[in-house]
Amino acid sequence: MVSTPDEHQAYGGSATHDVTNQAPPLTPYDASDDTALLEGLRREGAEWAEEDLRRLGRQAGSAQAQEWADLANRHEPELRTHDRYGNRVDEVEFHPSWHHLMRTAIAEGLAASPWADDRPGAHVARTAGGLVWGHTEAGHGCPTSMTYAAIPALRTQPELAKLYEPLLTSREYDPVLREPTEKRGLLAGMGMTEKQGGSDVRTNTTTATPSAEPGVYTLRGHKWFTSAPMCDVFLVLAQAPGGLSCFLVPRVLPDGTRNTFRIQRLKDKLGNRSNASSEPEFDGTVAWLVGPEGQGVKTIIEMVNCTRLDCVMMSAALMRTSLVEAGHHARHRSAFGARLVDQPLMRNVLADLALESEAATTLTLRLAGAADRAIRGDEGEAAFRRIATAVGKYWVTKRGPAFTAEALECLGGNGYVEDSGMPRHYREAPLLSIWEGSGNVNALDVLRALSREPGTAEALFDELDLARGADARLDGAVTRLRTGLSEASQTTARRLVEQMALTLQASLLVRHAPPAVADAFCATRLGGDWGHAFGTLPRTAGLDTIVERALPGEGPAAGAG
Repeated sequence: MVSTPDEHQAYGGSATHDVTNQAPPLTPYDASDDTALLEGLRREGAEWAEEDLRRLGRQAGSAQAQEWADLANRHEPELRTHDRYGNRVDEVEFHPSWHHLMRTAIAEGLAASPWADDRPGAHVARTAGGLVWGHTEAGHGCPTSMTYAAIPALRTQPELAKLYEPLLTSREYDPVLREPTEKRGLLAGMGMTEKQGGSDVRTNTTTATPSAEPGVYTLRGHKWFTSAPMCDVFLVLAQAPGGLSCFLVPRVLPDGTRNTFRIQRLKDKLGNRSNASSEPEFDGTVAWLVGPEGQGVKTIIEMVNCTRLDCVMMSAALMRTSLVEAGHHARHRSAFGARLVDQPLMRNVLADLALESEAATTLTLRLAGAADRAIRGDEGEAAFRRIATAVGKYWVTKRGPAFTAEALECLGGNGYVEDSGMPRHYREAPLLSIWEGSGNVNALDVLRALSREPGTAEALFDELDLARGADARLDGAVTRLRTGLSEASQTTARRLVEQMALTLQASLLVRHAPPAVADAFCATRLGGDWGHAFGTLPRTAGLDTIVERALPGEGPAAGAG
């Protein structure tokens, strides 16, 4: 049967209807257009980085960078164990978009370059850059984070640091696998966990056998979760004759031959799909001792502080990204006779999300400031950093999944569709609570710090006391927290750490945020005038002020008409 012209017109010659009441593309936008972020950058001593941060924000929100993020996750890394001739190669192939993301991140100083920067605030600038560049995608933040965190551990072995640190702190991305000292820049990965241990790294069964050459060992074992296998060198824990120790494992040996690093498989993960996580097998693998034998955990403690800060940062970036996308949708979508952003209930949801996002961002930058000053020798900041980073890691990463779910719901069914990008955020969120110790591990670490390092509690309360007298609800929370410390136990550890986090966030907002933001946060998170889901702020909360501060651009009225 041949269709008539009219039938052709109706059934395929043109659109059957016009698409209306849909938000336009968010891109291009400025990912650094975040008042709380910029205020925190200046407050924590990195105001000199603002111009570069704003430039990076425009790049992160560009159509090109957002396309890189999408493609890097749609075209996942592929493992090649052998070449065409049957030779073992153990290489991971990535889509070009992954390399574009990595090249930008490293060039912008988001890996280890702050360790080579003498300017006060260099580590704050890096964290702020991560909050902004995190608007692209999270997977490539894994190798940059591990490269950043490897430097303190490596410095416990000065001869290795002298050789590798200049290359790890380089701003050049060189993805070709070859002898490390011949490259323009290096990436570092980590191999800590094994099947039988997980976070209990002391149960590692990988063995390290000394060779005839001092400081050189051979490893034998199977790591359960090692990211990211395409890196050049790895920090690995293994059992040496003197106990659990830390080692540096290069993929390529100084003579140019491949070290034994057999990748058994890549993990099929819930999220973080652009990044390769692997199970490598060591069998006669050459490694160099980092730090004293038997002191492996002590050697990596500073590394853990760095990666935990990055978990907080990445969660805060994910919250901010999700909020920006939810707000953009609400500005342009109408229902029941008004734009969503003008509907009081939706405004309550957005305001509640905005409070959570600002509290996370503000805490992240305070932790970065503490890290920067601790690295430069401030003992008080070091004590604060020790406990507050574990507290922040526990709480902010715990809030991420609920936050991204609520932001996704702001888009309704549109948010449940892969094209929106929101499902990727949702799948990503749980990882950050698991990586570098799950919630229980971090809660127990807080208890350990309180019992073994009494100065950490004092440092925390010194920080909280800076806001004393400014808000009765905050003062009451600090009093309750002091009582809670005297009754701390493993059973109540999560509740105690949650109280610490909320009280610390409230203290920061009372001191640095507008009254409407601080009052709403204290009324809900400390005063109990809140429900059990986002969007349950009290009638008295300054919703308009909170939303207008949080959403970038021209405020909630943008796009009216």
